[in-house]
Amino acid sequence: MKRFVLRRLGYAVLTLILLSLTIFLFVRVTGDPTVLLVEPGASRADIEALRQDLGLDRSLVVQYVGFVKDVIRGDFGRSFYYRTPVLELYLSRLPNSLLLAAAAMAFSLLIGIPSGIIAAVRVNGWWDSAGKIFALLGLSMPSFWVGLLLILFFSVYLGWLPSSGSGTVWHVLMPAFALGWYFAAAHMRLTRSSMLEVLGSEYVKLARLKGLPEALVISKHAFKNALIPVMTLAGINLVLMVNVAIVVETVFAWPGIGRLIYEGISFRDFPVVQATVLMNGSMVVIVSLMVDILYAVVDPRIRYER
Repeated sequence: MKRFVLRRLGYAVLTLILLSLTIFLFVRVTGDPTVLLVEPGASRADIEALRQDLGLDRSLVVQYVGFVKDVIRGDFGRSFYYRTPVLELYLSRLPNSLLLAAAAMAFSLLIGIPSGIIAAVRVNGWWDSAGKIFALLGLSMPSFWVGLLLILFFSVYLGWLPSSGSGTVWHVLMPAFALGWYFAAAHMRLTRSSMLEVLGSEYVKLARLKGLPEALVISKHAFKNALIPVMTLAGINLVLMVNVAIVVETVFAWPGIGRLIYEGISFRDFPVVQATVLMNGSMVVIVSLMVDILYAVVDPRIRYER
């Protein structure tokens, strides 16, 4: 077990190193940020002075080594545009992203799990066909397009909901729906397939032979066992929602981490983009590591495989 954990931990560290190197190089392909930061008509000497002040005059190797050393110390740099520590910016936006992700996750579970159960219980019926169509639309319709449609109908035509910003529960509804639409379809499909597998198992057949009510068989014997993979996927999806909400947060002007990344890319704010992508990637790596270890604890065969 110890070797298994150390090996998975080594993979996690290697992943973060490759992620840091990739994002460090990619942001520098976008161009020179000093061109956007200086005042119009600034001289070449002013631009060079700003480059020296930001540390961009050094070689890429020196910059990357300095970046890694600072990250190890917990220093993610200072924003070129906002002139504040990046960690403060990130932590100030994180609660908004977690709120949006939690609301989107609640929507996806409330829609995906019940519809998946009903589709499995009434397999090949009209509800099952409707569930397949819902899953197909949810997995194929881009979240930004869903968001634009929501704004068009509920904000422009009906005037029921605010089109952007934050502050009230009404501001959360449309971005949460746009973000959770895809994940609701994913949860619906997994719940349906998991329920169908459990409903065909021997212990469910035995429960029915004992004369137990069908509702009790489904809720107590089938649903509890079918829920395990769904909850595993939901835990990973919750972290993914924080990371993939860039488009949704931009469409609805939601002040979260996704919009912070968008602003960092727009302003060529290297420290903001590097730190945000690295911390978001760390979330995914840590959750994946925890899931791997949990699986190894539950199933000893996993930790002994070569």
